[in-house]
Amino acid sequence: MTWFRSLTALLLVSSLTLSAAADPASLVAWAKGRVQSGLLQKLKAQDGERSKFSRGAQPPRERRARVVSADLSRDAKGRGFLLYEVDVRYGDTWETQLRGCVYEKTGNLFVSVGEEYRPVAFLFGEDVAAVPGVCEAQPPANES
Repeated sequence: MTWFRSLTALLLVSSLTLSAAADPASLVAWAKGRVQSGLLQKLKAQDGERSKFSRGAQPPRERRARVVSADLSRDAKGRGFLLYEVDVRYGDTWETQLRGCVYEKTGNLFVSVGEEYRPVAFLFGEDVAAVPGVCEAQPPANES
């Protein structure tokens, strides 16, 4: 009976993944949720650890994630990703603070640092190297 539950759960997760990939709106919602949980919540927790009396810049009043395009881009290895931006608000105006991408199959998050893309762990003090080729959209192959 346990194997039947496992099989049912596997089929359910597979169908949800396939339907998310087929529907651009749900893919965008998934990507925003992934950025929210994998980046914005961690940034908020990091901001909460900072003293209000610190001489460093105060954290923004609000952050939001935006998916730049609902169209799935592909890198040189054929992996699908969506570009996102994180906007911050200190007063009344919003400005873009971070740019990056989230990969469709793995949910891996990368952030732009100069001309390179690094895993988001970089923002939290981990010494991670830039990953060549990620978040770089390749032109679609010409079909002849």
